[in-house]
Amino acid sequence: MRQTFLNFSPPLLGEEEIAEVVDTLRSDWITTGPKTRRFEQEFAQFANAPAALAVSSGTDAMLVALAALGVGPGHEVITTTMTFCSTVHVIEHVGARPVLVDVEPDTLNIDPQQVASAVTPRTRAIMPVHLYGHPCDMDALYAIARQHGLHVVEDAAHAVSAKYKGHPIGCPADLAPVASGSATQPSNLVSFSFYATKNLTTAEGGMLTGNAEVIEQARVWSLHGMSRDAYKRYTAAGSWYYEVVCPGFKCNMTDIQAALGIHQLRKLPRFQQRRREIVRRYNRAFAECPALELPVERPQVESAWHIYPIRLNLEALTIDRARFIQELKDRNIGTSVHFIPNHLHPYYRDKYGFRPDQFPIAYAAYQRLISLPLNPRMTDQDADDVVGAVLDVVAAYRR
Repeated sequence: MRQTFLNFSPPLLGEEEIAEVVDTLRSDWITTGPKTRRFEQEFAQFANAPAALAVSSGTDAMLVALAALGVGPGHEVITTTMTFCSTVHVIEHVGARPVLVDVEPDTLNIDPQQVASAVTPRTRAIMPVHLYGHPCDMDALYAIARQHGLHVVEDAAHAVSAKYKGHPIGCPADLAPVASGSATQPSNLVSFSFYATKNLTTAEGGMLTGNAEVIEQARVWSLHGMSRDAYKRYTAAGSWYYEVVCPGFKCNMTDIQAALGIHQLRKLPRFQQRRREIVRRYNRAFAECPALELPVERPQVESAWHIYPIRLNLEALTIDRARFIQELKDRNIGTSVHFIPNHLHPYYRDKYGFRPDQFPIAYAAYQRLISLPLNPRMTDQDADDVVGAVLDVVAAYRR
């Protein structure tokens, strides 16, 4: 048995990131400044996006996106129950109503058919989540958005480097409505998270990509609603004068964070290659185990493989998911669960009267899910330790 505990998802930082942070600390700019702008430009090029805005978290990327698109009281936003709570929180924060729908059985991504059925005259936007790094069925979702003149704000917190039909997630779609008479020109924005566990980390941080005009509106929302941000005001070319044009937030990324992101972005292809190697190792080892249902990757996508979620076939085991996780912990393997569906959380359950079985696919999957360690710091031995522990638990508790 493994002698030391394998953490679920530690960051992988090198001397390049450390040197860039030190250089930042010795410069005149530690908050939003030239390195943040550089990171934005390089990320936009990486994602094949017209423009990018660096912010303090993936949550804030979604928040300023909704604000810039004018989503607010009286509006509805359709999203999935199978996501981290922040996806739903930001809808509440702008005063709109979150409309939750169920997911597809294989990917656990938002089900376009459920989205289509949930559209009402109050619907203003769709917020799909590229869960675990696997892109959603975007053609179907874009078609719904075009038909009804809706915005699309993609939660790509897990999906940096993922591709859909050859196009990087982050490259916005043209959402010009098919039907005439749409009240607003629909936009497609994509939000990313750079939290410590993500494929690319800035410790805390996020990015929003999309149309340059809308990104600039989001930029104003991201820093108090000021018409000029601090970097522009305090450079030689700037001015002390500014105007507050909207009740904005405080969501800006710092140059200290961007210093990490610049080098993490360069290393991302190597990180992704290592993730895929571990995924292949898991897939081979677990392929013939009837107690496990493995994650999928559809032919038309390239998953970012942020998370490797297995689903236990509980009818083949004598223990439940909680005991399975504890057994892995006893074997020094760290795990997690992604996610507790939002309709089960007391706030949303009580406010909107959700029942546990209201979204049956998400609810059933949640009770069987376990996320195994997957990160580029893992060695082949680490991956083999995970495999050995999982198969050992299965063998010990096979029905």
